[in-house]
Amino acid sequence: MTQLTTIDTNNFAAMAKAMGIADVGTTQKKQSSTLARLRISHSPIMGEAEVNGKRVNMEVVSGGAYRVEIPDGPTYYSTSVELRPYVQRYMYKKFLKGSGDTPNRYVKTVMADNLNIDLKDNDGGFNCGKPAGYIADWKSLPEKTQELIRQIKRVRVVLGTLNLIGAVDASGNEVEAPRDIPFIWEIENRDAFKTVGTLFTKLAKQKRMPIQHTMVANTEERKLPNGNSFYLPVVSIDMTKSLDITGEEQDSFGDFMTWIENYNDYIINAYSEKSSRHNDEDDELIVDGIVDIELDEEVA
Repeated sequence: MTQLTTIDTNNFAAMAKAMGIADVGTTQKKQSSTLARLRISHSPIMGEAEVNGKRVNMEVVSGGAYRVEIPDGPTYYSTSVELRPYVQRYMYKKFLKGSGDTPNRYVKTVMADNLNIDLKDNDGGFNCGKPAGYIADWKSLPEKTQELIRQIKRVRVVLGTLNLIGAVDASGNEVEAPRDIPFIWEIENRDAFKTVGTLFTKLAKQKRMPIQHTMVANTEERKLPNGNSFYLPVVSIDMTKSLDITGEEQDSFGDFMTWIENYNDYIINAYSEKSSRHNDEDDELIVDGIVDIELDEEVA
């Protein structure tokens, strides 16, 4: 291999490698910003309020309110939020109910920009156990396979900043919430997945970036057969106003991308650990089987 003997300041990459500093400063990963969780509260919060001089039990936060959970901080509620989306990703998620000393947990995949590929999950498998490929005949699948697929949620993940409109706390008191809160919203309900996706499709068709526009999210009530209610997002977008992209937005975009990278690294590391463990267990079973066969042959 030809050795570099002339310093070329216009080719930093080659010179850095030659001088042994190519990896200096790159071993430490940038820490991503902490993201608030955006969710919809399907049940009201009950509390006491004074009515005509008496303390009565009543709803202090109505069902269908958006809930913004700040890590290591307060939780805010609002019937309407203003969103500025930066990034959209997809993933699979499955809830596993615990028993005894085993806690409830989620199996989650890495985040990707589409669901047309197999995604590694933190249980050492792919797609949270969902069979790969298109299922042409659903009814031909075994009942256990159908039930497994029903448990696996297709998730649209939206990351961006938000402002709460008329924020209250868990007691229903009006509060002043921070502005431009970095958030993550995991949308797994089938109808909600489609509703929010329609807006991103609209942006793509008009060749507009999500960060250039604001979405306003409200909710609408739906009734269950047992009489209980659940709520779905109702989201609109103003295509007439285009927001500026400054250095602050550039920095925030970098933070979101770093957050996704760190999250995916975590899932991939968990995948590697679990899949390695599965392989070791399979090897033990094979060895046990060989030993059993050899013992049987000796006895014979």
